[in-house]
Amino acid sequence: MGMLGNSVDKYVTGRMLQTSNDRRWSHLLAERWSHESGDLPSLLPRDTEIAVLLRGSSVVDREGAGMRQRTHGRRGTVWLCPAGIREDFIRVESQIHECLHIFLPGRPFEDAMLQDMDIDPTGITIRYEAIDHDIFIEHVADRILHELAHESSTGRLLVESLGRALSAHLVHTYADTAVRLKQAQAANRPLDARRLARVTDFISSSVERDFTVNDLASIACMSPAHFSRSFKAATGCAPHEYVSRQRLDLAKRLLASDELSLVDIAYATGFSSQANFNRAFRKSVGTTPSLYRAQQRATISKC
Repeated sequence: MGMLGNSVDKYVTGRMLQTSNDRRWSHLLAERWSHESGDLPSLLPRDTEIAVLLRGSSVVDREGAGMRQRTHGRRGTVWLCPAGIREDFIRVESQIHECLHIFLPGRPFEDAMLQDMDIDPTGITIRYEAIDHDIFIEHVADRILHELAHESSTGRLLVESLGRALSAHLVHTYADTAVRLKQAQAANRPLDARRLARVTDFISSSVERDFTVNDLASIACMSPAHFSRSFKAATGCAPHEYVSRQRLDLAKRLLASDELSLVDIAYATGFSSQANFNRAFRKSVGTTPSLYRAQQRATISKC
């Protein structure tokens, strides 16, 4: 299910370069924008927004939560605007060539606090803050940008994990009151054989379905964050990486069977378009899906 943030109403002087709204990401919305100089309207956001400056530099004046901030933005500068905090005033003094805006919707954000951090979300407030540099947010932004540019078959699973990790980082680093995250030593242990078998059996039988990390965690009877760590400890790879390998194998089988068109195979293996499927397949296998299919036909005809 796609999400719509406040960006179209908010960034009236800017131009949207790209959006994740057609990717069916459930835990965050990501948009790339360029911004011209000018004043922006006052808005009360329903989602928590993280804006990361990618290219260009500008002084940004803004006021929210009773605070006035003047920031000399450059590459890596981050602006936080938590859900429910009205921004009364925003002025961009000069053009920002490229900025990534990440929107975290309320429900997944609250679920992450309850399930992964054992925190009552009603007692947590994220600060309205401008940040010179945050290496973790930069890492998440880089992963999101890469997925936007090069769609993978398990992008939704990856972004779900990134959204949860980003939520935990905001709570731990930018909450108004100090938050002590619960210990995760037990969760870092590998999944036991029975749980791992349940999860991998589900993945094998449902590889063509659109499922989430939360679905896999439910099968293992664990919280999503703890499940992801335990699954990696057991298999050596993150859930989205494991599913990606399974979907690549599925793509090869479907191409060899000659029953489905390339566009149908693209959708069956989790891509939003045949073009994105073609790029990802060529990167992984070294040849295009159509050439791979032709090679399989030639091999079969020789038998």
